[in-house]
Formats: sequence, structure tokens, C-alpha cells
Amino acid sequence: MFKPLNPLLHSELRLAVMSILIGIDEADFPYIKEQTGATSGNLSVQIDKLYSVGYIDVEKTFRGKRPATICRITDKGSQAFEEYIDALRSYIK
Repeated sequence: MFKPLNPLLHSELRLAVMSILIGIDEADFPYIKEQTGATSGNLSVQIDKLYSVGYIDVEKTFRGKRPATICRITDKGSQAFEEYIDALRSYIK
């Protein structure tokens, strides 16, 4: 029997964001944008979705005089990501 896949993480861009954040302490918006190849608008929407369910924390700050958006995965997000990977494994066994 296949485990259900988390529909929030089954989106390619949201999964990419989570995959980036799972391996590092934090990442800023330009780094995530560069790594994913997403447009600013689409990435912003997907980050908001992940934030709204508590999978990531988003800090709006400044670096010098420039605004910066810093993203970090939460414990809830790490757990959801691990469960998603486990569910994927059930499809390839």
C-alpha cells in the first residue's frame, strides 16, 4: 500500500525550497531564487504557503540598507519533509 504524499510538499517549487533548507541553517531569498530558477513572484507565493503552515520561518530584516528575507526550516517542516521522503520510498520499493 502506498503512503499518501503531502500535497503541500508535492509541488516542485515548494519541494525544492524545503530540499534546500533541510541541509542548511538558513538561506536568503536571492540564494533560493538562484538555486530554484523560480521567478520572484512565484517563489514569494510558495514561501508564504510554507510559512503559513509552519514548515519554515521567515525573517524580514535589512543587510545594510537593503531589505533581506531569510528562511529557515522549522522542526515541523523537518518532520513533514522526512515523512514525505518516507512516503516516496513506499512508491519505489
